[in-house]
Amino acid sequence: MKRIIFMRHGKAEDGLLNSADIERSLTNKGKNVSRLMARKLKEKIPDAGILVSSPAFRALETALIFAAEYGINPETIRISNDIYFRFNEKSLMNILKEVGEEADTVTLFGHNPTFTHLSDYFSRTACNEIPKSGIVCLGFKIRTWSEVKPGSGTQEVFYKPNQVI
Repeated sequence: MKRIIFMRHGKAEDGLLNSADIERSLTNKGKNVSRLMARKLKEKIPDAGILVSSPAFRALETALIFAAEYGINPETIRISNDIYFRFNEKSLMNILKEVGEEADTVTLFGHNPTFTHLSDYFSRTACNEIPKSGIVCLGFKIRTWSEVKPGSGTQEVFYKPNQVI
């Protein structure tokens, strides 16, 4: 059994004229909601596995909050530029290959619309849109990451903040 968890970053500051999109930080509400969502997920899925984040500050902040809730050393969070710049089916499969077969769960922190697209693409059940701080967990009855195929995942969790907290 393998799992891919997609966690969209929390609510971020509005873009400022003099700052780059990649530098945007979470708002206080975004931090609080992300923390509560991580706690909720931990009740259902106690092992978050390997954490992989977009380099965007808001996604990395979400990953750090998640790591703290799970008791994971923040230094083990991996950064993947692909999640921010060109995330697609191929780059997801490359991330899974890099993680290695010893990991049964990978938790990704990033952005829409690609997180929604990929969770829908690999699942039998569409989520239509992952909201900010939303979480989708897909389970795969497989032994190796290379067996992940379109439509082969089962949606184990789809948590939306407005329904959970």
